[in-house]
Amino acid sequence: MIYFEDLEVGSESDFGSYHVTREEVLDFARKYDPQPFHLSDEAAARTHFGRLSASGWHTCAMTMAVIARKVVAEEQAGLGSPGVDELRWLKPVYPGDTLQVRGKILEKRPSRSKPEIGSFRTETTVTNQDDVAVMRFTSIVLIRRRTSGDGA
Repeated sequence: MIYFEDLEVGSESDFGSYHVTREEVLDFARKYDPQPFHLSDEAAARTHFGRLSASGWHTCAMTMAVIARKVVAEEQAGLGSPGVDELRWLKPVYPGDTLQVRGKILEKRPSRSKPEIGSFRTETTVTNQDDVAVMRFTSIVLIRRRTSGDGA
């Protein structure tokens, strides 16, 4: 089990990869983001995307799938997240892309009001198969502490 005390500021993690399929892009768009450039090659060709592209929200969902698999496999004592800051979709994601998800711990803090938990701020970067950044965000993650002592 990975606890607050095990985390080191500056450490980096490779969470894994995700292969983007055309079927998944279309299915997600039909359900959650039915804009023409996510649903039609012809409509997408008339935009700056140039071809069918994944919704940015789909990119977020694929990224979460990669992160959650690793966190569950490593048995991190995570308690969820109060939110995401500075979410940026930097480049389009296309069917056939393989996304790579990496994170870096920027800071960590023990809770002042709840000694059994702490939080850490992390920057997540998602790149495609050409190592081009397609999305970046900063988030705060809550995590259990092994002890109620300082642990920082």
